[in-house]
Amino acid sequence: MKKSLFILSVFLLLVGKANAQTKHTFAIKDSNFVLDGKPIQIHSGEMHYARIPKEYWRHRLQMMKAMGLNAVATYVFWNYHETAPGVWDFKTENRNVAEYIKIAQEEGLYVILRPGPYVCAEWEFGGYPWFLQKVPDMVIRGNNKQYLAATKAYFTALYGQVKNLLVTNGGPIIMVQGENEFGSYVAQRKDISIEEHKKYSAAVFQQLKDVGFNVPFFTSDGSWLFAEGALPGALPTANGEDDVTKLKEVVNKFNGGKGPYMVAEFYPGWLDHWAEPFPKVSAEEVAKQTKKYLDAGVSFNYYMVHGGTNFGFTSGANYDGNHDIQPDLTSYDYDAPISEAGWATEKYNALRDLLKTANTPNVPAKINVIAIPEIKLTKAVALESLKNKIKPVNNEKPMTFEELNQGHGYVWYSKKFKQPISGKLELKGLRDYAIVYVNGQKVAELNSYYKNYECTIDVPFNATLDIIVENMGRINYGAKIINSTKGIISPVIINGQTITGDWNMYPLPMDKMPNLAEAKNNAKAGQPALYQGTFNLAKKGDTFLDMRDWGKGIVFINGINIGRYWSVGPQQTLYVPGCWLKEGSNEIVIFEQKNDKIQTSVKSTETPILEDLQPEKGEVK
Repeated sequence: MKKSLFILSVFLLLVGKANAQTKHTFAIKDSNFVLDGKPIQIHSGEMHYARIPKEYWRHRLQMMKAMGLNAVATYVFWNYHETAPGVWDFKTENRNVAEYIKIAQEEGLYVILRPGPYVCAEWEFGGYPWFLQKVPDMVIRGNNKQYLAATKAYFTALYGQVKNLLVTNGGPIIMVQGENEFGSYVAQRKDISIEEHKKYSAAVFQQLKDVGFNVPFFTSDGSWLFAEGALPGALPTANGEDDVTKLKEVVNKFNGGKGPYMVAEFYPGWLDHWAEPFPKVSAEEVAKQTKKYLDAGVSFNYYMVHGGTNFGFTSGANYDGNHDIQPDLTSYDYDAPISEAGWATEKYNALRDLLKTANTPNVPAKINVIAIPEIKLTKAVALESLKNKIKPVNNEKPMTFEELNQGHGYVWYSKKFKQPISGKLELKGLRDYAIVYVNGQKVAELNSYYKNYECTIDVPFNATLDIIVENMGRINYGAKIINSTKGIISPVIINGQTITGDWNMYPLPMDKMPNLAEAKNNAKAGQPALYQGTFNLAKKGDTFLDMRDWGKGIVFINGINIGRYWSVGPQQTLYVPGCWLKEGSNEIVIFEQKNDKIQTSVKSTETPILEDLQPEKGEVK
């Protein structure tokens, strides 16, 4: 029996390698996508390697293939790979994009690469490294020498990773996108001439070609924005266009009177913000639109087919007239056909019925799911204990995260007053969320989401004012992306007086799980705290931490930051991939910012809670 299994394993491995090494040709010709000389309709799904544990890449790609898809599209996140100026990482955590593409090829999927440099994607800063804001005279997403030098370095680094995976070199990458939804940015930035915009988009497109990308190119924009976003030499594709006749008319207009026709972003779900309802799109509606595309010969890419998770501090943010920031959830479930945890949904099954053929493989088995009834938290440590071990940065005025050379997390601002002062505290330069304390007593919570920037304050003689500020994610879409500094970015004002002199800043990036081994149990209700616990597992499995009894913060499991939670919802659970758990002892650390009460335990469930909105738990009633 063992010998038979060994022979079968070797056979499957050889077959997989043979499939991966078969060289194909791909072209855009005679109004068609042409694969190996034959017209093909692309049935693609968007799925991002950075939002999925690498241990689960193959499972998720197999889920796509079993749905009846023939391609996977992925953004490449510049800031996920350039972790510091000139420091490139394509290996650690979930960063090995080349390996992801190789697995896609082994599973019989072609790849559509979307390298940006701007990607939107509800991702922190739209994929831009935060430190670009520190480069003198740099203007992001513009015809700017410093910026274009940075994009060239990024494209060069990326090409070095994926060049052997282009279809022209025997790989699965059949198309590459130039820029990303640039027409929208042109419409948002009318302060810049269309000629200047076009110089930039043409320069970025040329960089992609110059570094070596030699497969067909495309652009993606709303169909009404092709004039602004289309590039000569790239196929214009539409985002969110459900009118097939309109799609063909506009593509013909900007592509020499011919196709092929593709909807590069077909939305089976939608993005989600904290403190706002979870949007839903029905399976029936998505299946009906898919059928329209199939019948009309229109290629498409589901955005998203599987969203995954914004682990750590990777989630981005939007804004609108009522909110200066709308931070995205940790979950990127997106109401997609494949759920955040990789489960087949009703939508998945409906689309599989439409797309499957005789050669479509079976749906992979669901990954094991567990519940943990209680995780006891044996240590509760005041955040101040960590802060007191940090050497502060002293300055005349509060400094931004960027000035402190910090990308994410928190900064503790502190100032001692030698004279009493009272009145209205104005923090118009808050980015994004702050808790204000006087002598350790909480005074207020301020928040850019609610445009809540002021409170009444009374600072007695020799008192200390502390303001703990959280970066909730940089803007990823819209004109305001160019102003994405974080922290306190303008003067602090009390009773009309600008408060200057002797400000201390304590950086708390939380880029690693805090070490609480020697810390004391000294947490107090009403002050931010860190909780630590251990739990034993006889068997691993995916699970969902239930954070409904908590306020606001982040969670580390076995050293990995699994993301933010916030009691306002609609997300009330955090996805914990089983591959990050261990049989035996596991460690959890929770940073609770509000800490209205001392916690003693946390539990996990077998099902996610993503639609439980609790607006009354917001900071403004």
